[in-house]
Amino acid sequence: MGEAKTRGPYAKTPARRAEIVRAARDSFAEKGYAKASLRDIAVRAGITHAGLLHHFRNKDELLAEVLAQRDSEEWQHGVAQVDSPDQLAPYLGELIRHHQETPELMRLWIELAAAASRADHPAHTYFVERYQRGRAQFAEGLHDEAARGRLREGVSPENAASLFHAVLNGLQLQWVLDQNLDIIGPVTDFVRLLFDHDHADE
Repeated sequence: MGEAKTRGPYAKTPARRAEIVRAARDSFAEKGYAKASLRDIAVRAGITHAGLLHHFRNKDELLAEVLAQRDSEEWQHGVAQVDSPDQLAPYLGELIRHHQETPELMRLWIELAAAASRADHPAHTYFVERYQRGRAQFAEGLHDEAARGRLREGVSPENAASLFHAVLNGLQLQWVLDQNLDIIGPVTDFVRLLFDHDHADE
């Protein structure tokens, strides 16, 4: 009976994992990755250190899950908010401002993405698939815009999708280096360059 009660909180349920990920996100944003500890994250999640280790083997694995969850949330929000090119620039401005509220998470994402460029890195497959999926999803929407005459002439949906990710990620890297830099303006201008409103087939 006592053993069952002890093991209960360690059950690998989605709800418990979600609590740990939320706690880790708060800890990373507040303390930074280096100073955040698994024990602090466990306390925030209302679980023991041993219980946390039943769900995540180490801090690297937990960081990858935090960033993956952020990606998923932002994609779902974007799909709900953007259904035309006119809405893309305002949404991206909102997204960037949201990222800027937690610069430590932006820095961690950039550092992890760079480290994952090595084929033997635990997050390598995740990042490769993330970019493949992101390019494919964005290009799919751009094919519809190209058919309506709204995509800039001479720009393919596939190349535009690659450029989109390069611009968005590259500008955020520049902002992490210099937080006085305006990056919302350049993103807005880039979106304008992608679409040809003058020759749109309405």
